[in-house]
Amino acid sequence: MNSIISTVRGVRGILTLSRSDDTFDSPRDEAKGDLKVLSVAWNKDCSGFIVGTDGGFDVYSCNPMIKKSISRAPHESGFKTAEMLFLYNLFALVGNGYNNSKYPPNKLFVWDDHMNSCFCQLAFKSEVVAVKLMREHIVVVLKQNIYVYNFNNLKVYCLIETIMNPKGLCCVSHVETKAVLACPGFHPGQVQVHDLKRNVIKFIKAHDSAIACMNLTIDGSLLATVSTKGTLIRVFNTLDGTLLQEFRRGMERAEIYNVAISSNLKWVAASSEKGTLHVFRLRPDILSFNPEESSSSFIRGILPKYLYENERSFAQFSLPSSTKFIVGFGSENNVLLVGMDGSFRRCRFDQTDGGQMVELEHKCFLSLQQETGDTMVVI
Repeated sequence: MNSIISTVRGVRGILTLSRSDDTFDSPRDEAKGDLKVLSVAWNKDCSGFIVGTDGGFDVYSCNPMIKKSISRAPHESGFKTAEMLFLYNLFALVGNGYNNSKYPPNKLFVWDDHMNSCFCQLAFKSEVVAVKLMREHIVVVLKQNIYVYNFNNLKVYCLIETIMNPKGLCCVSHVETKAVLACPGFHPGQVQVHDLKRNVIKFIKAHDSAIACMNLTIDGSLLATVSTKGTLIRVFNTLDGTLLQEFRRGMERAEIYNVAISSNLKWVAASSEKGTLHVFRLRPDILSFNPEESSSSFIRGILPKYLYENERSFAQFSLPSSTKFIVGFGSENNVLLVGMDGSFRRCRFDQTDGGQMVELEHKCFLSLQQETGDTMVVI
């Protein structure tokens, strides 16, 4: 195995370090316009997001309006990956520096912002491509392996092997009663769903082409997937792998940047390189729906598949095609968009008629000033 744990620094070891070794200093005096966004990630309910930049990381809340809540700068090359648990507590960080730098790309830092100290460090023999934080687990994604750690003792809970996964595709649930993880399987288009509490694995043949992106509902009951072809979005029941609904984004190939499912299980949204945000309506009985008993099942095999299964988008919103956007759902019929160009958008769609969405908010989040009450510090 070419990627294994080389060092693990637990809670006791980290908390005994001197303050100069495990805290942040003051940030750089560079213009915010010079910062480059390296990663963007929502928290569990899209009430906030974390941004990794080449100057550190920032945390924003977006309820009811966007504001900068935390800003941290490491005086180095920043963090290429940043994830957070809940809103302002634990942050998982992977450096954007060289292998011999303080923040190398093969080392994960979990930062406890309440304690103003590093909770733990996990080092690997290969680059860390993604990280996910759960209530009980730390999930570290390498190119062909996923390490799942217990939060309480930092021991490896399980090791998951995958097909080559350079984008670090992985999604997790965020409720106390479930611990669901989805990631690529062993073949292109295959997804493996792990129920970590019950120790059950389900393999789903989601697409013929390789998986481009995927996402779970907050409770892990539904899984949305998109292939590299980018024309179809599919929604599966994670318990038995049943295909529940299929949406058509378009007929032409496109790179899908991100897919999201609303917490009320009513909507699915996807952003793509075409510069259009699509919102699709989930069927009201999505969790209890049985495709084999549906009224349209009798015409299967008679009509082409796209005539009876593919559903078009319900609402749309135009975006700059030059920028990658990460989508999430706000309250009710609000959709939130964070761009790699440093822009934040909030838009609303008509839940009855759909159609073109209305923009409610548009700001450059990198230029926002930090709210008072939080001091800027550096690891």
